[in-house]
Amino acid sequence: MEDVFQEYIIELYKHPLNFGEIKDADYSADAYNASCGDRVQLYLKVKDGKINEARHSGSGCAISQATASLLTEYLKGKNIENVRKIGKEEVLKLIRVDLSKNPTRMKCALMSLEALRKAVNQK
Repeated sequence: MEDVFQEYIIELYKHPLNFGEIKDADYSADAYNASCGDRVQLYLKVKDGKINEARHSGSGCAISQATASLLTEYLKGKNIENVRKIGKEEVLKLIRVDLSKNPTRMKCALMSLEALRKAVNQK
């Protein structure tokens, strides 16, 4: 079953969801992994306390970029206050690939969460 999700990760890497900037984003931040050079920039547009647009840009490995796609999709419609509480477990559930024995890939998978936390805690 994990092979299906690994293929899905590759597909998201090739054809990302929600890719691109939001020029007038209400929240934005980036995360950079110096050990591998991956970068994820997250952009959020909020209306009436809910995220109505979430996008990402950046470059790097399939895991970091696919997770950014999945997280931005997951964030749409969520209350901004609840988004502040999203944790590692929720992000790892989105990608459905066991990274527990691969700390390097785990860091890649959590870059989007790092950017999200920076973004929503700015204000």
